Amino acid sequence: MRRRHLIAALALITLLALPAIAAEQIKPTPTAKELLATSAPDEWRTPDPQNLLVMQLATGRVVIELAPDFTPLHAANIRTLARQHYFDGLAIVRVQDNFVTQWGDPASDDNGDKTKLRPLGKASSTLPPEYTRPIDPKLAWTPLPDGDVYAPEVGFSNGFPVARDPASGQEWLAHCYGMVGVGRDNGPETGNGSELYAVIGQAPRRLDRNLAIAGRVLEGMPLLSGLPRGDGPMGFYTRPAQRTLIKSVRLAAELPAAQQHPLQVLRTDSPTFAALLDAKRHRHDAFYAVSAGKVGLCDIDVPVRETSSAP
Repeated sequence: MRRRHLIAALALITLLALPAIAAEQIKPTPTAKELLATSAPDEWRTPDPQNLLVMQLATGRVVIELAPDFTPLHAANIRTLARQHYFDGLAIVRVQDNFVTQWGDPASDDNGDKTKLRPLGKASSTLPPEYTRPIDPKLAWTPLPDGDVYAPEVGFSNGFPVARDPASGQEWLAHCYGMVGVGRDNGPETGNGSELYAVIGQAPRRLDRNLAIAGRVLEGMPLLSGLPRGDGPMGFYTRPAQRTLIKSVRLAAELPAAQQHPLQVLRTDSPTFAALLDAKRHRHDAFYAVSAGKVGLCDIDVPVRETSSAP
């Protein structure tokens, strides 16, 4: 009898110990910092300075990488506007909570004085929508395996979040946090890049294929997302004093070398990016006891670093 009790007690102790043993055997998921620290130099790319917009505010700079692979006509028009210094002295006119920060000519607002609109110069006033483009097999493509609500396929190309529909053969950029879109009126050809917005909240993917996306913020998102919210309809400011002045917008290629602060973006077709995706899907550490086992397109923030800080 005693022997049976002893065996039962040992079995109970073993069962109670199994979770602790299992926990010790599961290694914590490596952090993004740890993975990036071991990345190879060739896993990073340096954006073309002709595709980098540097917007200078009183509080700092915002750097935007244009996406000419997806919206080439809009990228070209925005470059033209930047070379003409079109945005200098204009303003951030709208900050809508959990949605977008928008900038451009205050005179273009619904209540603005249209007679005071700044001329576009050599830039086009209308452009083809460029909401989608044919799938390009030459572009690097890193698919996500967990599905998507808004598109049959999603993944990354050259650092940008992309949605695809193989049935139609089309692909398009997605409205994830930090993406920069082109404001327009009701007509699909009225967006020309003179009015831009950055997504500052939960991804409004319903906008996909309804507005052109021109690029992505690589640096300076807190300067856009941390602004006071507008007190007017849709987050527009109702008084000029509420707006944030844009000191200048330049292409990085036109800046003196000392002012460029070159950035690098982790290649989204690299082994380190694949490891980051896996770590995001299967997070397990002292805090995360249950991993999601899935990851959404807009859950991923593609890493960016200054060249001067690169190992």
